[in-house]
Amino acid sequence: MAQMLLHGVIDASILEADLSVTSDGKLRPTKKQQIENAIGLGPNAGKLYATVDIDKARAARTRMVDPRRSPQWNESFHIYCAHYAGHIIFTVKADNAVGATLIGRAYLPTAGLVAGGEEVDQWLPICDENRQPLEGGDRIHVKLQFTDVAADPKARWGAGVGGRPRYEGVPHTFFKQRPGCRVRLYQDAHIADGFAPRVQLAGGRLYEPRRCWEDVFEAINNARRMVYIAGWSVNARIALVRGPRWSETLGELLKRKAREGVTVLMLVWDDQTSVGLGPIKRDGLMATHDEDTAGYFRGSAVRCVLCPRNPDPDRSYVQGIETKTLFTHHQKTVVVDGGGSTAANAPPRLVSFLGGIDLCDGRYDTQEHPLFRTLGTTHRDDFHQPNFPGASVKKGGPREPWHDIHCRVEGPAAWDVLENFEQRWRKQGDGDNHLVVLDKGWRDREGAEDAESWNVQVFRSIDGGAAAGFPEDPKEAAACGLVSGKDHVIERSIQDAYIHAIRRARDFIYIENQYFLGSSYAWRRDDGVKLEEINALHLIPKELSLKIVSKIEAGERFAVYVVVPMWPEGVPESASVQAILDWQRRTMEMMYKDVALAIQAKGLRADPRDYLTFFCLGNREAPSPGEYTPPERPDHDTDYQRAQQSRRFMIYVHAKMMIVDDEYIIVGSANINQRSMDGGRDTEIAMGAYQPGHLASPDGPARGQVHGFRVALWQEHLGASAAAAAERSGDLLRPSSLACVRRMNQVAEQHWGLYADDAFPGELPGHLMAYPVGVRDDGELQEEAAVFPDTKAKVVGAKSTVLLPILTT
Repeated sequence: MAQMLLHGVIDASILEADLSVTSDGKLRPTKKQQIENAIGLGPNAGKLYATVDIDKARAARTRMVDPRRSPQWNESFHIYCAHYAGHIIFTVKADNAVGATLIGRAYLPTAGLVAGGEEVDQWLPICDENRQPLEGGDRIHVKLQFTDVAADPKARWGAGVGGRPRYEGVPHTFFKQRPGCRVRLYQDAHIADGFAPRVQLAGGRLYEPRRCWEDVFEAINNARRMVYIAGWSVNARIALVRGPRWSETLGELLKRKAREGVTVLMLVWDDQTSVGLGPIKRDGLMATHDEDTAGYFRGSAVRCVLCPRNPDPDRSYVQGIETKTLFTHHQKTVVVDGGGSTAANAPPRLVSFLGGIDLCDGRYDTQEHPLFRTLGTTHRDDFHQPNFPGASVKKGGPREPWHDIHCRVEGPAAWDVLENFEQRWRKQGDGDNHLVVLDKGWRDREGAEDAESWNVQVFRSIDGGAAAGFPEDPKEAAACGLVSGKDHVIERSIQDAYIHAIRRARDFIYIENQYFLGSSYAWRRDDGVKLEEINALHLIPKELSLKIVSKIEAGERFAVYVVVPMWPEGVPESASVQAILDWQRRTMEMMYKDVALAIQAKGLRADPRDYLTFFCLGNREAPSPGEYTPPERPDHDTDYQRAQQSRRFMIYVHAKMMIVDDEYIIVGSANINQRSMDGGRDTEIAMGAYQPGHLASPDGPARGQVHGFRVALWQEHLGASAAAAAERSGDLLRPSSLACVRRMNQVAEQHWGLYADDAFPGELPGHLMAYPVGVRDDGELQEEAAVFPDTKAKVVGAKSTVLLPILTT
């Protein structure tokens, strides 16, 4: 069957089925079902559900219903698609405790009615694994209509967020877009005294960077009613404010506020490995300090609850084990009242913080990202270097520099961040107990629309195992953008937000993310990898490449810039890190193949990196007078020793951000991988925002806070000299231009050359470096460097024959 590109939205409904039965009226069991029914596995054994697949990529599934001849689901799905596919496949299964039993599949060809956008309303025959109709004449009733992305009015394909009709936000979501908000954007936990980007905004004003952790400290310090914190890792012993104003620790601050009568509630992820035996007992495998944090607050007025990533109770036994042991609560939020009157009728003036920065060790950093210089001062009690076994401040640097992005939201959207915390507290905290009762009518009254206000929408990846209050009725859930996962409810609006923002993009996209892998259904099939077993199915990488392809076909410029870490945090030679790098390589190659084919079809002479380019960040630091001298040394012939001798290390990119056309920004806790985008794996939160008063128009490009933030980030990464040259040429203000892309690539390649040169004795002039893989004209990747400097770790990674993909995707 011919493969058709389905890029847009599929509105599908699974209504009912007609299944064959035995003479006593029971469903005819397969041999596998006969065994499982005899064992009697699980409370849902034998319950029926159906799924929608775009070829072999799972797209949706129904709740479970009791087994009967004519099961009725009557469920509808709004499915984003970016797939080449020959069929839409509807599968009927019977659930059991250790998985599911296949009843059969029905196939709807994509050619013809589907690809043509016609409405399909059919009874389809259910077939066996050889695609032969089942003997009993089983069939399923479905409705379906595909809408191409260019014809979808809600997608606003290539239209940005300006113009008419007014942009109402991402549709089919739990939280709606809120006007009249205030937003602050933060690059890194602190702003260095010497970092002063000169970025001119609309009206002649200059962009002013803000200091994240100082703002968090002030917000908590000013709270009069409530301080709510949700975190993947929270370390009570870190100081938010350092230097001459060195503050009390976070734990001391929270205990003091609780003694003042402020309600302080904390939801901290309970790393199940931290209650084991031996050296990982306290810290756990991920060193989140969860047990230490709970112990620190025990007996105080601060209520700190350790939350395991519990599955929804209706998931199968195997799925429950996977969820609890493999996945995390990854949100990083702080919600406080604004410190005004505590009277019941007084406005709370909520302030919320969310993004990528955990309130824990290793996160405090500036735009200088030092490796050695601060080990005797700022980082003397905050040394973080998990990439080298046995690393410690006693053995010396390099520390792992940390680049991250966070935000502050005030106004109506801050109440949505509050609602997220309350839903989670009711599910895993203490019900309604201890939550401060606020008049929710203040939500809209705290908004103020003016020339500098923001429209903000809160997005999540979460399910019913982590949040209370989701509607149980499938129709009500679908109206909120929630989807079924057998008998649990999932929200995955963060992925939807990325998809919509990419589809709206006109000129360029800039991404910073800790991970970059996905769209595995479109990877090349080679070296024995079964793509249907990978299940990194989110659409973001494929959406990006299809956007570029559409622009090439239209003869228009477009650029995508992606900044990722050199490798994911951990020992770079380890199986898990190498597996993730392998998935990343496959993702990059898929995208470059798409771009290269479009270039060739258009007859252009162009480099695929003229449209799509990947970067990483790194630093080298020359010795300085009076520098900290460690009393010990790393072991001989280790990555640690080599990095210390060369005085270089990657800057760890932990950000989770995307900027589109200098108008729209997404900031949150979600990585670009399946764990973060799935909804049923890690719990995440993000916000998407723009300033209606600062959108691109025929009079000029967008020059609001999003523009200022993007240019400030580029100035940080490029370094003073390269940033000044790019500013003089005007390239920084034209990110979609070929001149800008090539300038960024050229500077990044120069920086990589200096970083990788073992004989280079000085300091890097900037941190932005080309990711060390080459790209041929046909989109094939080629080795620029076999291993990362100072390591034996392969740049392109290696397929793991041991680790399950669910662990690393």
